[in-house]
Amino acid sequence: METSADTKWMNRGNCADKPPSTFFPSDGVGVELAKRVCEDCPVQAMCLEYAIENRIDHGVWGGTSERQRRRIIRARAAERASTPARRKSDREVAEGGSSLEAVSG
Repeated sequence: METSADTKWMNRGNCADKPPSTFFPSDGVGVELAKRVCEDCPVQAMCLEYAIENRIDHGVWGGTSERQRRRIIRARAAERASTPARRKSDREVAEGGSSLEAVSG
């Protein structure tokens, strides 16, 4: 459960004095306007991570739209999925074998 201490960084954001509706636009123009507020925000990275970690799927967070965050989430998942296979392949090469040899064995 989130506590107020977990979100204190929000008070330092460029958005702190803006109406929340700014960050929940109904069109692409509104999204671009909201993203401009985020451009030089000192907590942009924290905001983006907060939205990703909490699976917030509406609004502009950390300078990203819903679609951009979904892409980031998918890219990170793909990277995590490929990492163990790459490590195994590297280990096999270091041991003098290959993943092809293991399959055709």
